[in-house]
Amino acid sequence: MENSNNTGQLIGALLLGAAIGGALGILFAPGKGSETRRKLAGKAEDVTDLFKEKFNSLLEEMKKGIEAAKEKPVELTENGKAN
Repeated sequence: MENSNNTGQLIGALLLGAAIGGALGILFAPGKGSETRRKLAGKAEDVTDLFKEKFNSLLEEMKKGIEAAKEKPVELTENGKAN
């Protein structure tokens, strides 16, 4: 489970860096203010969608881990009774 946590932190850091880099790139690029705001809103929406996908993926992974942990005591008990 620790490896999953490190992976989640790495993905989060990469996404945050990409979002900040994209925003700074748009802010310093020449263009009209209204166009810049539109671009920023689009990028923010993209990053939000990406965060949602990663969060849902991590949530599913955690659910699988919890289910596996719930089944382990039953499995051990059944193995103990069989011996």
